[in-house]
Amino acid sequence: MKEKLSPFTPQHTGLEAILQDHKLASLGDSYVNFISSLALSTKRGEAAGTKVSSRILSQALKKSKLRKFLPKRIDRHALGDAAEALIVYAWLRETITIEESVTTLRSSNDIVEAFAALLLLAKERLNL
Repeated sequence: MKEKLSPFTPQHTGLEAILQDHKLASLGDSYVNFISSLALSTKRGEAAGTKVSSRILSQALKKSKLRKFLPKRIDRHALGDAAEALIVYAWLRETITIEESVTTLRSSNDIVEAFAALLLLAKERLNL
């Protein structure tokens, strides 16, 4: 029997709650940088590390049309946090794998497009 990697499975009542969860965003920051680094490494054929900026994630959130689920007056950093929270929540709920995340990020040469696709995949798989 496969043991769960995560000792907890977060429960949220809706998309808005996920997007505004600061603890998820904190974990999501590491997860997003990890999958982005894996995608970059596989593209280059050698180990590479990267940090995904709030600018990229906020643009992806807007492109995916998920911005409307957040309060009107929030900054770019908070939008980036929301994207990170949703992506890691989908992984914690085991609806998206690391491999799928990396494949999705590699699917486009435009990193904003790639993260927008990952956000939409997360939303779809979570049935939100």
